[in-house]
Amino acid sequence: MTEDIIKSALTNVKYPGFSRDIVAFGLVKEIAISGNNVEVTISVQTKDPKVPETIFKDCQDALNAIDGIGTTRVNIDVKNPEATGTPGNPNAKSAIPGIKKIIAVASGKGGVGKSTVATNLAVALSKTGAKVGLCDCDLYGPSTGQMFGTNQQPMANENDEIIPIEAHGIKLMSMSFLLEENSPVIVRGPLATRYTQQFLRQVAWGELDYLILDLPPGTGDIQLTIVQTVALDGAVIVTTPQEVALIDARKAVSMFAKVNVDILGVVENMAWFECEHGTKYHIFGDGGGVREAERLKVPLLGQIPLDAHTRACADGGTPVALLPEAESPVSAAFKETAEKVVARVNR
Repeated sequence: MTEDIIKSALTNVKYPGFSRDIVAFGLVKEIAISGNNVEVTISVQTKDPKVPETIFKDCQDALNAIDGIGTTRVNIDVKNPEATGTPGNPNAKSAIPGIKKIIAVASGKGGVGKSTVATNLAVALSKTGAKVGLCDCDLYGPSTGQMFGTNQQPMANENDEIIPIEAHGIKLMSMSFLLEENSPVIVRGPLATRYTQQFLRQVAWGELDYLILDLPPGTGDIQLTIVQTVALDGAVIVTTPQEVALIDARKAVSMFAKVNVDILGVVENMAWFECEHGTKYHIFGDGGGVREAERLKVPLLGQIPLDAHTRACADGGTPVALLPEAESPVSAAFKETAEKVVARVNR
């Protein structure tokens, strides 16, 4: 009987509500072996009495399944969580190792171009020389694979971590890499939040200056899981100038405010359409994002025009922000937006 055998068995014990096991979370503090008899000490920080009860039962089951094991004893050391980010408390907000800044890109409403903004913001940040990752947290409508022109399937490393796909200098993770093109994601809230945690915590992101989180629209389970468990450095709110979009954007702002996440600013997407003669047409209204930023007392990070070439670049897997700013006013707008985001998040 060896410690490696015991640890291997305990990797089958998941922390309640999470896809990661108690060994990966670092909760196994001591393993004492005497012949075939084993004593395990586990430290848990929680206020929920069901958590240690579940871990105790699952540990006993896992240990008793080992061939040739003698008597087993599981000691659970339950501590009251004192502060967020404390090791051994998966439900606390915590940083992701190796990542300097984590920025959420959110919208209250679908169809406002949030993924387009997240994609091109990541590219614009990368062009400054920063190391950037993009995590597509929209499990039900993933688009990162299409926008970056890759359908590779990720592999795992020796630590059983997912190796992110790299395209255009950005490290990527998306449900689109794990599914066939026409396969829907049919999962309920609890499983969706577990997938999200796995994308964030069990991906080998390495050293990054910025990790951009492309959140799903709305304020559902996935968004709440992220804002409650990940130490975000700020959120970018994407909206169109239309009042219908602004109403839902305010709900997203309210969600972040309730969990003390800083709003970095507002991006007004599809701000106008400019014809070949230089005339601007405000198809979705004029200045809605500007007024909303003023109301929230946050910066207007950028106004992105409605542009056919931007759409073509996204469909073709080459984000428009890759273009030289002198050749594309939209690329120039994303560069300006990225500069303002950097200034806000590092202030």
